[in-house]
This record gives sequence, structure tokens and C-alpha cells, in this order.
Amino acid sequence: MRRLVARPGLLFAVLLVLLAATAAASVLFGSVPIDLSAALSGPGTDRLVLLHERIPRTAIAAAVGAALSVAGLAFQAVLANPLADPYVVGVAGGAAIGGTLAMVLPVAAWVGPPAVSAGAFLGGLGAILLTWRLSRDRTGRMRAYEVLLVGVVFNTFASAVVMFLKAIVRAEKTQEMLLWLMGTLSSEARGPVAVGTVTLATAVGIGLLWPLAPALNALAMGEEDAARVGVDPDRVTKRVLAVGSLLVAAAVSVAGMIGFVGLVVPHAVRAIAGPDHRVGIPATALLGAAFLICADLLTRLAFPVFETEAPVGVLTALVGGPAFVWLLKRRVDR
Repeated sequence: MRRLVARPGLLFAVLLVLLAATAAASVLFGSVPIDLSAALSGPGTDRLVLLHERIPRTAIAAAVGAALSVAGLAFQAVLANPLADPYVVGVAGGAAIGGTLAMVLPVAAWVGPPAVSAGAFLGGLGAILLTWRLSRDRTGRMRAYEVLLVGVVFNTFASAVVMFLKAIVRAEKTQEMLLWLMGTLSSEARGPVAVGTVTLATAVGIGLLWPLAPALNALAMGEEDAARVGVDPDRVTKRVLAVGSLLVAAAVSVAGMIGFVGLVVPHAVRAIAGPDHRVGIPATALLGAAFLICADLLTRLAFPVFETEAPVGVLTALVGGPAFVWLLKRRVDR
């Protein structure tokens, strides 16, 4: 592990191999076996499953995993809170309200699954603007602790709204809402537009955050020390929260609420690569993508056992909870 910390090139090589291996396994294996040679040779069922199911689903899993993980890393840095996750600024609550409203209103029947994605994205953006507005003092400066408080309170309020909506709709619609809220990559909204949008948003967001890595390193020493080396803490915090929130909104719009990815993966990367965000941001993106691809693959492979496909958000929580406790315990015992 120490060698990987001292040699980031080796770390990136290992993570790239891991990502390639998990992506290949996700494309080749699933609840329905396919013949890769037949899929590549010409039209048929195998080709249909490969092009319209396996590859788009793997691409979305990689983009969503990378987006949530990098956003979690960035939020933990600017909020100085190791328990901060991608949903801490209220994006989860806003996206939940937007997505469930889209399911309840007739627009979902007219437009189809993209309406839910659009509703979740707009709801997430609305939550960002609300948190931004309520977390500023009279001078216009954003206070990190108020961001956390506003985010927690808004998410609680949003949970009440969602529970009310679930109570007044039909049982079938309630089941659909529950599945989306638990986080799933099995929705029908995996067309080229969805894949391209979330992939582009993730790439742009990571590209905007990576130049801020030196400033995030400075903020780790405290706002006063960061200001001494020429870093404007308020400006950096606003930029990171804005870009990170857009990453989360894009991820939630196509996959629902997938928990623990943005909490566990940054801690795992810090344990392997150290606290330098210049290494941590790309490493977190690679590991987060591989982690969610692997989790989604496991839910598909378990289909013959349970005769149903569990939401991937359930698996990430089952794995992420114990993994986070282990990482925390390991760090404390050092």
C-alpha cells in the first residue's frame, strides 16, 4: 500500500486495470447469458442485449459511481466533515421530490421515463439554490456548518413530502417510487441521450474540480492557513459545492438514490493514496466507477437465486456500511 502512495502512476495503472476488468465482466455476464461472438457477428438477440442493455448499463454505472464518489470527496474536503456524503447539501431531498412528482403527475405517462430523470434533475438544482441561499450570511459569505444544517433539515422535509405522495397513490405507483428511491440502474431510461448526458456531466464536473485540488489541499490545513497561501476559502467552497451538486443531480436523475458510494469510496482512496487531492480526485473517480459497476453486476448475477433484481442501492448500503466501519476502525487504531 505504501508503494502505491509513493507511486501514483502505479496506483492509476492498478485502478485502470480494475475498472477495465469490472466493465468487461459487466458486459459479458448477467442474468441472461450471451454469446459474444454471435453478438459481434450480426443481428440477433445476443447483439440486442449487448448493445441496448449491457453496454449502456455499464456506462451509466461507471459515470454515476465516479460522479457520486468525486462529489463525496469534494464535499468532505470543503465542509471539513468526514461523514459528508453527496446528498448532504439537500440534493437528495430535492431530487426525490422532483422525481416522485414526475411519477405521480400525468407527465410521466405522456413523456415516459425521461420525465422522471428531468424532474429529479430539476428538483436537485432547486435544492442546491435553496441551500445556497439559506446558508449565506449578511455579507454573502457561505458558512459550511449552515450548509450541513440546511441540507439535513431539507432532506427531512423532503422525506415527509415523499411519504405523503406514496400514501395517496396506487400500490403499483408506490412500488415504482420505492424502487427508484432505493437506487436502481435497471430503469428504462438508458437510451443514448441518458448515457451521453450523465457521462458528459461527470467528465465536465471532474474536469472542473481537478484544478481545485491544490486549494482543497490547502483547506485541509484550515481556512486561516489556506488564506495565508493565497486561497480564498469562500470562493473555493462555493465552486466546489456548485460543481459537486451538479454531479450529484446528474447521477440521481438517471439512477435514483444510491447511497454509501460517495461516503465509502473517498475514505478508501485516502487510505490507499493519502490526502493529496491531485491524486485523490482521479483515483476516486476510477475506484467509484469500478465499485458501482461491480455492485450492479452482483445484483444481476443474483437474479436466478432471488428471481428478482434487487436495487443496486440496497447492495451498496449492505456492503458500504460494514466497509465504512472497518475503514474508520482501521484509521482510529493506527
